[in-house]
Amino acid sequence: MRRGLVHVLAWLLATGAAVTLSWWGVHTVMTGTAYDPPRALPIKAADAATREPKALATPPERTPPPKRREPSTPPASTAGRPSPAPTPSPSTAPAAPAAPGRVKSYDTDGGRAVFDLGKTSASLVSATPGAGWSMQVWKTESWIRVEFSSGADRVSVFCTWHDGPPRVEIGTY
Repeated sequence: MRRGLVHVLAWLLATGAAVTLSWWGVHTVMTGTAYDPPRALPIKAADAATREPKALATPPERTPPPKRREPSTPPASTAGRPSPAPTPSPSTAPAAPAAPGRVKSYDTDGGRAVFDLGKTSASLVSATPGAGWSMQVWKTESWIRVEFSSGADRVSVFCTWHDGPPRVEIGTY
């Protein structure tokens, strides 16, 4: 009986060590790849940011809300007409948080890459391959490359900032 328990305990320890080592190896390799949890803006919001980069770069000044007035009876000349619906003014709309740069989306035949372009660096917000395409991402301290591939077709979105502000080049080969 004791010998059987020793064998079971040894098997459990060996199996636990193998699972732990395998998990650690896979976790180490997968860290920093395109499989990290998304830290992306929704595509709709990213498109809006590319149309109005100034709106994201500086938050609007907040003005105090207007003071409420006591309800009064409408004048006799407008009593029969419905009042127009109030339209929200830009000062009362919720302000978007200030972004560190400008978010810009690049659509290609292979998919979409979205970058946050700062003054001296850039970061990849999201990359989504198109239907039938696969994707691979490379990152260094001075550039990011997103490559979409489908069979022999390749589309590369290359963002560099090593010698100036970030710039993006798209190549098809």
